[in-house]
Amino acid sequence: MSYSVRPINTTQTEVHDKLEEYVKRYQQAPRRRPVSEHTQLAFDAAIEWLGDWQGPIIFDSCCGVGESTAVIAAQYPDAKVIGIDKSAARLAKHTSYTNASSNYQVIRADVNDFWYLAQQHGIKLSHHFLLYPNPYPKPGQIQKRWHAGPAMPDFIALGGTIEVRSNWRLLLEEFRLALIIYGIESELTAVSGEPMTPFERKYLLSGQDCWRLVTQHRM
Repeated sequence: MSYSVRPINTTQTEVHDKLEEYVKRYQQAPRRRPVSEHTQLAFDAAIEWLGDWQGPIIFDSCCGVGESTAVIAAQYPDAKVIGIDKSAARLAKHTSYTNASSNYQVIRADVNDFWYLAQQHGIKLSHHFLLYPNPYPKPGQIQKRWHAGPAMPDFIALGGTIEVRSNWRLLLEEFRLALIIYGIESELTAVSGEPMTPFERKYLLSGQDCWRLVTQHRM
């Protein structure tokens, strides 16, 4: 089976010239955004599910239909894995990807608020996956990209090994530079092996290159 998937359409050909400015601005800015009620309830449910768990915790943020969450849970059977996505419609399709693992859940929540609540609660992750986030490819959308937006400090505070994947290499080059501002080194390589998400499968089958950015483990 082959797919025809449009490549990233953008006029941006190099790292955004305001990347460092925005990363540093949000790195130092206090959070002012109120937590949404539905995310607070979802977070409370997640904490109840974790209970007195003392082992590794993994987040699969913006997990979509949650195929990657099930894959990650199978790869890390000794961890508790939480897939987070804002779309009820996407998560409703997760039944197609469920496996026999009891070590994961998929949760509808706003990841901006969920990350904040998690770091305030003192959660430290062993791994954090952010697979094929919306690239917001227009140059004027730079602050909508996770690495140049206000949620980045909470994302960083959760610790662990970070893995971000995209079919737009420039997005990951920006992310790598943002991590450097936080004092974190990472490695950018081509994706290999079995696809982890429906998007990754479509991109690869359409002949597009996919990339992964991985940091060293940290707490």
